[in-house]
Amino acid sequence: MTNARNFHLGSKLDELLEEDGALADAHAIAVKRVLAWQVGQTMAEMDISKSEMARRMGTSRSALARLLDPENPSVTLLTLDRAATVLGKRLTVSLLT
Repeated sequence: MTNARNFHLGSKLDELLEEDGALADAHAIAVKRVLAWQVGQTMAEMDISKSEMARRMGTSRSALARLLDPENPSVTLLTLDRAATVLGKRLTVSLLT
């Protein structure tokens, strides 16, 4: 028996999504899901209701609902920054290669 490696045929998922023109959308939704989860978890840990969170952020409950909706990638950096500040966190954004 040889110790041959099992090389998979085909391309990486990112390459496939890029070919289909869906990579940017998939990435945005993935990032948003993580951010929504982190904000929701931190709110739960701090025992902050949605109404109280919206009040502290100086925004509406509907804007907060958009932030917490993991399927809605439309959220502004300002909204994310306000949420982070209310939760005692800091938002950082960077461009990676």
